[in-house]
Amino acid sequence: MAYNNSHASVKERTTHKTILVVEDDNSIGDLLVDVLSQETPYKAVLVSDGFQALKAVTTMKPSLFITDYQLPYMDGIELYDRLRAKKELEDVPVLLISAYLPIREIQKRKLTSMSKPFELDDLLDTVERLLA
Repeated sequence: MAYNNSHASVKERTTHKTILVVEDDNSIGDLLVDVLSQETPYKAVLVSDGFQALKAVTTMKPSLFITDYQLPYMDGIELYDRLRAKKELEDVPVLLISAYLPIREIQKRKLTSMSKPFELDDLLDTVERLLA
């Protein structure tokens, strides 16, 4: 996974948007938060499972969810369904990432997804598109 500084210009814009990253692999989660914090104007917050994500949204409304599919306790699709059931979150975009994507479920829900491993530039481009 490599990235370049072509996304640095987005830092010039000011915003108060928050991205909630739901990832149980600490090294991937930390990498995502670092890249999003350094290469975008957005604040990134990391939680390690769906229950923590559901708890986090009681005190904040993220502008975007980036969630792994294979999470402990509940998978990314179940988390998506639970988030969508909350009226205040039904319009928040979700990016599902995983080495093993459930294609049928993604198509049924019209989700945006990325397969792991992915290029960080592709991730940054997708984040910008979802938040535009």
